[in-house]
Amino acid sequence: MFIELEVIWAMARMLRGRLAEARAVPDAGYSTEAVVVTALLVTLAVAAVAIIAAKVLAKANSINTGS
Repeated sequence: MFIELEVIWAMARMLRGRLAEARAVPDAGYSTEAVVVTALLVTLAVAAVAIIAAKVLAKANSINTGS
């Protein structure tokens, strides 16, 4: 068998084991709601930075330097 496939199978087994452990303890880790809210806040922050950067660059490009 290819070494790459063996690595993938080993990682899949490890992931299955970790998921089984996480499911065994219901309080282990964040809830889906907390993860979704965090992702939305990060998305809004990235969008705000992009808008501000675009406005700053537009204003900087509109400045006449006399050359």
